[in-house]
Amino acid sequence: MKRVLIIGGYGNFGRFIAKRLATDANRQLIIAGRSLEKAQALIADMEAANQPEAIALDIHQNLEQSLQAIKPNIVIHTSGPFQGQGHDVAKACIQCGAHYIDLADGREFVAGIDALDAQAKAAGITVISGASSVPCLTSALMDYYQDDFSEMESLDYGITTAQKTTRGLATTAAILSYTGKPFTTRIEGKERSVYGWQGLKRKHFKQLGWRLLGNCNVPDLALFPKRYPSLKTIRFYAGLELPFIHITLWLLSFLVRIGLIRKLEKSAGLLLKTSFLFDRLGSANSGFYMQLSGKGKEGKPKTIEFELTAKSGDGPYIPCMPAILLCGKLARGELNQAGAYPCIGFISKEEYLMALESMDISWEESTS
Repeated sequence: MKRVLIIGGYGNFGRFIAKRLATDANRQLIIAGRSLEKAQALIADMEAANQPEAIALDIHQNLEQSLQAIKPNIVIHTSGPFQGQGHDVAKACIQCGAHYIDLADGREFVAGIDALDAQAKAAGITVISGASSVPCLTSALMDYYQDDFSEMESLDYGITTAQKTTRGLATTAAILSYTGKPFTTRIEGKERSVYGWQGLKRKHFKQLGWRLLGNCNVPDLALFPKRYPSLKTIRFYAGLELPFIHITLWLLSFLVRIGLIRKLEKSAGLLLKTSFLFDRLGSANSGFYMQLSGKGKEGKPKTIEFELTAKSGDGPYIPCMPAILLCGKLARGELNQAGAYPCIGFISKEEYLMALESMDISWEESTS
């Protein structure tokens, strides 16, 4: 039996992952976080093949000693925000002989995980960072579609969230950490600076209608130019369902950009609490699109568009799937690749989408 420790196990992402993994009789779950009471409350309400354990664990205090005592085989780290966070949890896992998976969406955090590659290889441990929609789902789609092109040239893609879905403080703080701040992305063959939540654009989603989007800083922007070198332009966007909330954040991004606000993420709690006041004006429907353009096999211009729609509040569960699938592969011995890697190339498009089939999620593809 494999002992699986979920750090942040009672949070929005951790809770979903725990409930999915708990049904396997070959796993013993340990739900961890700074609040023992919240961990205990979760396991009391959980249907599990083996009774989960609840423990108090702070990743900033005596982590290695805690892991030595818990003796996990696999650790799933869901406790963000990862922007500004070091790789201390992954290092502790290597020291303790536990495989490591995180749901990081921080660009530098995920792109820099390979700094632990030599240590992980020497210990025979698998370390995977960014087991989330980006870069896992996005790279799975790219890997699948690249054979349809003689040359991929432009990637335009993004996520629009629903108003009536679970959203946590860590995710809010992560977005605010780069709102109004510069970061680079490839545009027309050169690395150029853009600003978080600016670059305002309107996108029509087939099942959702028009949504506003803005620049979003994700690991793909650092990883994809190396993996898909023919891409001349990579633009990733994110947006909020209610236009006036999106516009408010867009306006705040200018105050950050000119220096009137230095750390918008410090207001994450207040802004998150305020956003819940407007839930009755929104829906539980979110979406993702990817538009990939270039030259087809015959040398003619070609565009493939993939669009996914998540209803009934199921959108926030999409980033949880890579950790669930990877945990299964590690537990079954199907993944024996020691080293430290961004979550690219470990899960195929078919595997990812199949994992979503039980939810109110649909997708469609078109080629022109």
